[in-house]
Amino acid sequence: MPRGRYSLHDPHDHTPLGEEHFHCAPGPSGWRYVAQLTTPSTTGPDGLPGENTVTGSVDLAVDELGRPIRLELHSANWQVRGAAIDGVTWVRTDPAGTEATEGNVAAHAFTGTSPAFLVATARLLRLTPSAGTAAIRVRLVSFTGPVLAPRTLDQSWALIESETHSTDNGPLTVDEYQVTALDTGEQHAVHIAGDVVLAAPGIELEDLESPPSVFT
Repeated sequence: MPRGRYSLHDPHDHTPLGEEHFHCAPGPSGWRYVAQLTTPSTTGPDGLPGENTVTGSVDLAVDELGRPIRLELHSANWQVRGAAIDGVTWVRTDPAGTEATEGNVAAHAFTGTSPAFLVATARLLRLTPSAGTAAIRVRLVSFTGPVLAPRTLDQSWALIESETHSTDNGPLTVDEYQVTALDTGEQHAVHIAGDVVLAAPGIELEDLESPPSVFT
């Protein structure tokens, strides 16, 4: 069960946005990722690490085909619960808890700032090196913090390279994807090993206590 910590920052000006402390694991019915979001790490006047304040959480479960069977997000007292039902369906609750709004879009899955969504999308598309660099189009619903506002977007994903490296724990296969935002044409690279994101815009893997899980 991989367990570790990502640091999140603005991909344009590199402003620190926080940290995501996660653990994840595949199971007989799919894959689950659970994480707690905190403020960025700080150092006190004594040189010791300061305390991090919890700002939200992520709980994502996908089935064996990569479809989201349960999503629960918390941020700034906002909450979203969703799943793949008639496309994707979700309920977003306001901080006061007095009102809830429902949404439904003919999309394939969810996305957002969490690295979990990159792993889930790669799992959903199941691109292989034998397919070359042909891009696959996917429609996603993104929830933007801190208020978890929903937005529908289209991306294309292509598997550029799959390379195996020797490590102390055995061979490690790293997949490099090219992700294109179809509304702006902006492209960026995403590197994934098993169920862990090694590098992506705005995401840095800071700590990993055990090797990534290998999907069968």
